[in-house]
Amino acid sequence: MPPTATRRLALLRDQPDRALVWIVLGLVSFGLVMVYSASSAPAVLSQGDPLGTVTRQAIYALVGLGAYVVALRMRPEGMRRIAPLGIAVSAILLLAVLVPGIGMAVNGSRRWIDLGVFNLQPSELAKICLALWIAQAIAREPKLLATPRGLRPFLILTGVLTLLVVKEDLGTALVLAAMAFAMLVVGGAPVRRLATVLAGSAALAALAIAVEPYRRERLLAFLDPWSDPQGAGFQAVQAQVALGSGGPFGVGLGNGLQKANYLPEAHTDMILATVGEELGVVGVVLLLAAFGAFAVAGYRIALRAKDLHGQVLAAGVTTLVAAQAIVNVGAVLGFLPVTGVPLPFVSFGGSSLIVLLFAAGILVNIGRRSSNRSAPRLRLVDGGDGATAGGDRRRRNGRPRDARAGGGRRAVGARS
Repeated sequence: MPPTATRRLALLRDQPDRALVWIVLGLVSFGLVMVYSASSAPAVLSQGDPLGTVTRQAIYALVGLGAYVVALRMRPEGMRRIAPLGIAVSAILLLAVLVPGIGMAVNGSRRWIDLGVFNLQPSELAKICLALWIAQAIAREPKLLATPRGLRPFLILTGVLTLLVVKEDLGTALVLAAMAFAMLVVGGAPVRRLATVLAGSAALAALAIAVEPYRRERLLAFLDPWSDPQGAGFQAVQAQVALGSGGPFGVGLGNGLQKANYLPEAHTDMILATVGEELGVVGVVLLLAAFGAFAVAGYRIALRAKDLHGQVLAAGVTTLVAAQAIVNVGAVLGFLPVTGVPLPFVSFGGSSLIVLLFAAGILVNIGRRSSNRSAPRLRLVDGGDGATAGGDRRRRNGRPRDARAGGGRRAVGARS
């Protein structure tokens, strides 16, 4: 294995928080390039500004980096305090988006609230707020999940938010449910009991598909998109054409044709198809590898977290990104029905990018607080004087080590 690859694997294994920073920055930067490539041609054809969409995405990225820094500097106590307020605000916004005149309806679903300079998608905010609430509730009373009565509040809140999100998009609701499931499992909830809940949720999902015409069309298009290539199956068919046109190495960055008003949502939900056409199978595989590395780093941070709150929250945030990537990739490749779920950090979208960068900041925050560099785990060994091994008994004042980031040294990436 080349030395560079070995160093990267070592970084992922030993310093997952630092690896995560580079992965997220790489995905955001790559996303800006692909958003420009996918949006500039349609803009030119419609006599618009070819830089308009990517400029907005760059602004969203800057705002998101600000949110990342805020999350990076938050203390666990602060995360716990904002969780109840965040849940309340999310629920109110999810209800507001359903009100005609407040919520914006696009392609048969009502997802956004027009704030003038920015379209807010409440379901994106609900994801991270639910993660924060579940983590603080489990950390406050870990034994709650062991009983049906204790588990009930988590299931009710998740169910209510999921039902509200289903009105916006079924794929987003599935991501929300997957994140909550992972957090409850890590928190200690009985898997058998959760499996029963999942079965009931699947039945509700089938009902949600049956009652909405546009969801039925998407399901039928998923089963056989070529049966209606100019109608319900149009987006899926065009995505397949784009991926097939790219071949192993693609037609070249910026040279794709499908984005020129053939592939709907080429810069948002279907940006992976643009990647496949222009950068080929190699580009798609490398992008998927980046998400795989994100998942590995995130779950390693969860395993190393020094308390239950950090473990549950890190697992939830990682599952949020991983599940969203799986749903998007599956839809583009034809393994799952087409949904409105964007590709994390890459697709165009202000709400998604800002919230995910805030979530990434939380994940790196947890990693830094629990890493060997910032908070050494000392094994208790009877040294005859009741001291701990690792050097504390050599400290003349007998006080424990400073557990702040870096033991007094500057934490990695503190300049961000």
